[in-house]
Amino acid sequence: MTVLEAGEKHQELLDELLSDIEAYNPEVDRELLARAFRFAADAHEGQQRRSGEAFIRHPWGAAMILAELRQDEQTIAAALLHDVVEDTETEIDEVRTEFGDEIAQLVEGVTKLTRIHFQSREQAEAENYRKMIAAMVGDERVILIKLADRLHNMRTIEYLGKQKQLQKARETLEVYAPLAHRLGIHKLKWELEDLAFETLHPRKYEEIKTMVAERRTDREEHVSEASRTLQLELDKVDIPAEISGRAKHFYSIYDKMAKKGREFNEIYDLTAMRVIVERSGDEGTRDCYGALGLIHSLWKPMPGRFKDYIAMPKFNAYRSLHTTVIGPEGRPLEIQVRTRDMHEIAELGVAAHWLYTRGKRDPQWTAWAKQLMESQADEADPRESAGRSDADRFRLCRAHGSRPPHSRGQDQRPDRAAALPAEERRRRRDPDYEDGARPLARLAVAGRLVTRPQQDPPVVLARDA
Repeated sequence: MTVLEAGEKHQELLDELLSDIEAYNPEVDRELLARAFRFAADAHEGQQRRSGEAFIRHPWGAAMILAELRQDEQTIAAALLHDVVEDTETEIDEVRTEFGDEIAQLVEGVTKLTRIHFQSREQAEAENYRKMIAAMVGDERVILIKLADRLHNMRTIEYLGKQKQLQKARETLEVYAPLAHRLGIHKLKWELEDLAFETLHPRKYEEIKTMVAERRTDREEHVSEASRTLQLELDKVDIPAEISGRAKHFYSIYDKMAKKGREFNEIYDLTAMRVIVERSGDEGTRDCYGALGLIHSLWKPMPGRFKDYIAMPKFNAYRSLHTTVIGPEGRPLEIQVRTRDMHEIAELGVAAHWLYTRGKRDPQWTAWAKQLMESQADEADPRESAGRSDADRFRLCRAHGSRPPHSRGQDQRPDRAAALPAEERRRRRDPDYEDGARPLARLAVAGRLVTRPQQDPPVVLARDA
């Protein structure tokens, strides 16, 4: 079968991909993506996934995820080709000859990253991050492709053997989801966490899913009532904004129950209200604070529940105002306020950064990645490094030129996480470290199985994850 015939066999997949990309990039290089798709389809011809589907559906699935993140055609072409060197007889020089140095380097970077052995245990956590970041420094798009690759594999994880499922799910929860968080790509982080949670704790996942569904109507009515009230007040002072509800994902509910020892009915912020102001730049920032003032004039804010991530962004460039108020009917209501630009970065993180720069290497991003690596390079104990990494506030270039995140100086509280001994941090972090934890919290640890890789039956012709 020729390359053209292999591609035409799956033409509907290519058409769907191109349609999604053209929705945000009308000038996309269709010819490049068609060549990459057909090249991959030909290379993987005859290979199947454990689901029985043609293998080309996996790189296509990863490419579709990157299209959702609105990535450029070089990144998406590399995603289509990301397994051809690893799983077929194709050499990287063939990719370079056909598609040029840029795409070949991305494919080679993903291939090298795939060959890294990640150990899913706490002692190796910091080393995992170092290896991932080291691969990313060459070109940050490599890690975006790898995250898309892992997400698509998690979506089809039920076709793996049970032990392999547990291994991949734990690795996803310990390595890939935290990395997506560090890069600010919450759109991927949330789904990675929920898929891993469903695999590791299926009964608890279904229990929480059912409880959330049972109360959804009541919560949505509560948020709708508050939205109508706030919208009227915003219109009066000419602050154009879109108000919507935001449901928490299941793993975040479970994590809060486990870490804080709470029952389901004690978690009130299952649905939050999100206010996205329409204006951008300085005007948008002023509108955010104006909207916040209105919110606090309508409903009493709860003490200790206000966070200003606009003045002091998170390490991954996340910017938003968070507050929790006593809303309608005297019930707590969590509210987030941000501009559309801030919202895009909150959802896409570094993926939004790459979208804006459109192929131009940003030295500030590379410097940030190197700083992250170097800060962990000399750690004797990986657990010490992992504990400190979230305490540091590394600077990440933001798309619209806002000032860098605030960084605390020498006057930080002495009881901050980075200053505590490893044993004390573990006690605070792990609700099951001491006796007396609630049953649900103990379940969180019960699921931390030590899994050993095992050989699955040879039912496929190519690697699945």
